[in-house]
Amino acid sequence: MANFSLNKTVFDKKEYTNVIDTSFSQANIPASPIEDTITPAEFFNLYNTIFYDIPTTGEVNSHEYIVKKSSEYIGISSTNEDVQMLLDEITSLQKELLAANQQLIAMQVSSSVSSSVSSINSSLM
Repeated sequence: MANFSLNKTVFDKKEYTNVIDTSFSQANIPASPIEDTITPAEFFNLYNTIFYDIPTTGEVNSHEYIVKKSSEYIGISSTNEDVQMLLDEITSLQKELLAANQQLIAMQVSSSVSSSVSSINSSLM
């Protein structure tokens, strides 16, 4: 069996504070103070106050950004592509309506000319 010698150093109360540093040199304090969070009510009060100071469009810090982020959060997938598709359909329908109106006018003009020619022919006979 092996023999081990253990040595223990004991300090009395006065000597302990002279030998051992009892002050705190490190602590788990964040590097920057924790900012207070605001409530949703406070957020919307502030938002309403600065509403007109917020840029309309922009990648960040704009109304466009707020709409985009909120839409993503609540699952709205209304995109510019959807709007463009609807605008294209409206344009197509407007072209069809214009073509139909032009045909109608052409038929009315043709009927009117035909009626005038018939009237002239009747009066000449």
